[in-house]
Amino acid sequence: MFHFKTIRWRIASSYLLLIVGVTLGLTLVLTQQVRTRFLEDLQQDLSTEARLLAASRDLHSHWPDDRPGLEALADQWSQLLGVRVTMVATDGRVLADSHQDPAKMDNHQARPEIAQALSAGLGTATRVSKTLGYEMLFVAVPVQNEDDPPIGVLRLALSTDQVSQNANSLRAVSLATGAMAALLAMVLATVIAERTARPIRRLTEVAERLADGNLALRYHPETNDEVARLTRAFNRLVDASEEQVNTLAREQGRLATVLNNLSDGILILDTSGRVQLSNPAAMQLLEIRSPAIGQSFPQVARDHRVVELWSQCRESGAAQNAYLEVSNGRFLQCTVAPFWDGFHQGYLVLLRDLTQVRRLERMRQDFVSNISHELRTPLASLQALVETLRDGALEDPPAARRFLDRIETEVDALTQMVQELLELSRIESGQVPFNFQPTPVGDIVLKPVERLQPQAERAGVSLIIDLPARLPLVSADAGRVRQVITNLVHNAIKFTPAGGSIAVRARVETTSSLPVREPVPVAPIAREHRQSMVVIQVSDTGVGIPARDLPRIFERFYKADRARSGGGTGLGLAIAKHIVHAHGGRIWAESVEGKGSTFYISLPVVNQTFTID
Repeated sequence: MFHFKTIRWRIASSYLLLIVGVTLGLTLVLTQQVRTRFLEDLQQDLSTEARLLAASRDLHSHWPDDRPGLEALADQWSQLLGVRVTMVATDGRVLADSHQDPAKMDNHQARPEIAQALSAGLGTATRVSKTLGYEMLFVAVPVQNEDDPPIGVLRLALSTDQVSQNANSLRAVSLATGAMAALLAMVLATVIAERTARPIRRLTEVAERLADGNLALRYHPETNDEVARLTRAFNRLVDASEEQVNTLAREQGRLATVLNNLSDGILILDTSGRVQLSNPAAMQLLEIRSPAIGQSFPQVARDHRVVELWSQCRESGAAQNAYLEVSNGRFLQCTVAPFWDGFHQGYLVLLRDLTQVRRLERMRQDFVSNISHELRTPLASLQALVETLRDGALEDPPAARRFLDRIETEVDALTQMVQELLELSRIESGQVPFNFQPTPVGDIVLKPVERLQPQAERAGVSLIIDLPARLPLVSADAGRVRQVITNLVHNAIKFTPAGGSIAVRARVETTSSLPVREPVPVAPIAREHRQSMVVIQVSDTGVGIPARDLPRIFERFYKADRARSGGGTGLGLAIAKHIVHAHGGRIWAESVEGKGSTFYISLPVVNQTFTID
């Protein structure tokens, strides 16, 4: 391949440009001269023929009133000479034309060849015909009797295609000859240039490969000229540099290993604040998608607080430290410290991700706050009941029994809360064993609904079960999933007014058709069949869940305002979520306040089907 700046190209281009320039010049001159000469000869022939025809007796005998006779003559002469024949009156009217109906033709008085013929005795023009649509040579002569004034004009026209074809043929021959000459010149120039440029090119290739890291490569010249002496000096320089490069590479490799495996983000800035080094952790923490090397620190950080910390360090010359909650929801500890590399000052930026620590701390605080809130009410009730008994209620047996019943109720509530907390903790930690078995959907749904049917009847709520005739078996721990169904149906009964209805339905879907939710762990038993899922839904016509509460209903102890008056520990849905996730499924809810709620759970199927009788 030639390159404009190479020696080989500069030598070859001189020959090539000379041959191409001469060839193009000769081609343009010759083709133009040939075209002009052909047109002149053709014009001379047409002029001679036109004068002979204009003097014919047949023409004068029919001119100008015998239009059919003139048209017959025009057609006859056109076929005989192979030209277009047009007869025009002195006022420009077309009397006859061999190629067009005269009645459809424009007045020709303004045509240049017509005007010239009437004034000078001969008119010529070369242009695109308006009636035929291609370029033609027009020659016009006056029709007259000896020295009498002209009585009209006879015009002959011939297409210039043949002239163009002849000129194009000559041009093609000239270009082909020039191309062959250019090719020969290029071959000759290439041979000469190659012998000159080969040693320089090979030395350049060796230098480029050395720059890519292949320090063991050397070039041994085949001649003893100036290039050979330059090559030997170059080899000695490479030998001296190789040892230094290897030493630096070992040190850099150790440093890169440390930086790439650090969980803390590290950036090194120069005096002006441009990034000189960054590790993958820093790229991730700052969400940097493009290369950061060479960019200014404000462009990379994109957080005014981090940039302000660097500005304070640069102004004070002392290390600065801050805890920041950045826009991506992460909590970072940012430290900026100055340093000297021996010649110039720089800055070290250290980013430590404390998001997980902060999240665990918040979870601990939320748990303590929630458990304190949930325990406050039953403990306060117990304290009030005990004080009432001490104040004399023990002396009234009926009242004492009533207070003891209430104490028992509160103790039962506390016991249930402790049991649910223990169960939730065991499920989250993986200490609860799950017995996954191919299970009919009916065995999961029917028993909880039958057990809660009396409670629904007392509440005046109708329970509807709508299961398809054939459903695949699901991979599930039947007892645990019944616990989830029981919780969902019980909640639906509790928050559905009398006269309402609750429907339990099931269908088969694939994971791609389910709503996009947060990914959950896939249980080992369900992993193989996670593409097909059975979706069980529990719908009610109750009071619904406010939109602001819907995203949080599966949190521990979280209760919507409508639920706080109904009792409960607030742990049921959290337990249900972890049970379903342990099965490799999903659980979610949809609700419109005042119109009811629908809870969905999906369970993986196995490759069998089950018929519900």
